Amino acid sequence: MDYTQITTAQREEMLKAVGAASIEDLLKQVPDQLRMKRPLDLPAAMDELTLQQHLTDLSARNTPAGEKVCFLGAGAYDHFIPAVVDSLSSKGEFVSAYTPYQAEASQGSLQAFFEFQTMVCQLAGMDIANASLYEGASALAEAALMAAAASGKRQILISRALSPDYRRVLQTYLFDLPAVYNEVALKDGLTDLEDLKAKMSADTAAVVVQSPNFLGLLENVQAVAGIAHEQGAAVVQAFNPISVGIMKRPGDQGADIAVAEGQPLGMPLSFGGPYLGLFAAKQQFLRRMPGRLVGQTVDAEGRRAFCLTLQTREQHIRREKATSNVCTNQGLMALRASIYMAAMGPQGLKQVAQLCHNKAAYFAAQAQAAGLKLKFSAKPFFNEVLVELKRPVDEAQKRASDEGILAGYAVGKDYPDLNNCLLVAVTETRTRAEIDGLIDVLK
Repeated sequence: MDYTQITTAQREEMLKAVGAASIEDLLKQVPDQLRMKRPLDLPAAMDELTLQQHLTDLSARNTPAGEKVCFLGAGAYDHFIPAVVDSLSSKGEFVSAYTPYQAEASQGSLQAFFEFQTMVCQLAGMDIANASLYEGASALAEAALMAAAASGKRQILISRALSPDYRRVLQTYLFDLPAVYNEVALKDGLTDLEDLKAKMSADTAAVVVQSPNFLGLLENVQAVAGIAHEQGAAVVQAFNPISVGIMKRPGDQGADIAVAEGQPLGMPLSFGGPYLGLFAAKQQFLRRMPGRLVGQTVDAEGRRAFCLTLQTREQHIRREKATSNVCTNQGLMALRASIYMAAMGPQGLKQVAQLCHNKAAYFAAQAQAAGLKLKFSAKPFFNEVLVELKRPVDEAQKRASDEGILAGYAVGKDYPDLNNCLLVAVTETRTRAEIDGLIDVLK
């Protein structure tokens, strides 16, 4: 079926308006070496019924995580989502344009973002938070840029235990900027503090660390912060928003900027998105923060009201004075996170975090009892455990998949020295029987 609404007559009218005799005449200024000389390799058009059946067949090739027992993690996690999250976030009162250009007309949305910012500050132990970014990776990159801009320094030191996706996104952000990207080595799965000290300099703008890190281990963020602050560098910590239910918050460990992937806060896995970037910082970064910051005020009649207090992209302030070109916030995802956090409350979040850790600890104990080797057996972890296998990881994953289990993430593609290791994530949704089933497959 042809969905193009432009008729032949309209096409001829447009060509005439621009003084071109034909489409070929219109495109003649494009050099030949840049022109495709053959038709696009596309299948023939289908009628609507056939197309619907074709798309249904294609979608059936996917296997949603909910159809198998999911031990995948590495940044996206299978958590329980209370029914109230879907129910309230789908209410018509919250439906708005993708970004609030006439923001004060959307008081409901602004209030939800204000509450979201407040709860993110509480999660991160920070003074200020914005109304969200696209996802965790871009939040991390924006944090590094902000630290560099605030300090005037160029070097960004990144722990190699930071998510590989985050590292790649940050490298892309820094590619054409006068910035130096430098990775800090690992020692037994953790950031090597001696290597960090050796690479620190007066030109270091920020040290970027993740805890729990990508390999599942808890970093000594306080030690990292001590080393960084001696040289006047900021500390950016990527954290798991569920973990702070039982662990110290980034601000309590000396971090200056905290970022996170908000997907665990009420968002389904959804084949990778849309997700949510959390971004919080100390007060000193207020005017350099990317994205939007919603504030509380009063209207002309003295009633409580909300407004966009800060918008730092180039469309809102004069060109080069912009601190970021982030165009929007993840409004719907931020709303879902707000509902999730409000519904769970501090005790609910603590319970979820404790269950995640306890069940991961049960997995680790059972794995060792079954003769499996934990790569970092003596190191504290939150809910992810790195298991060293005696056979190829892809073989174990295939066998587990045949048993209806998504066994975990193969870290060898990102860390060649860990080629035979599987990163297993355990959340509150996994049962003892499911964990035992994974052990049976792996052993």
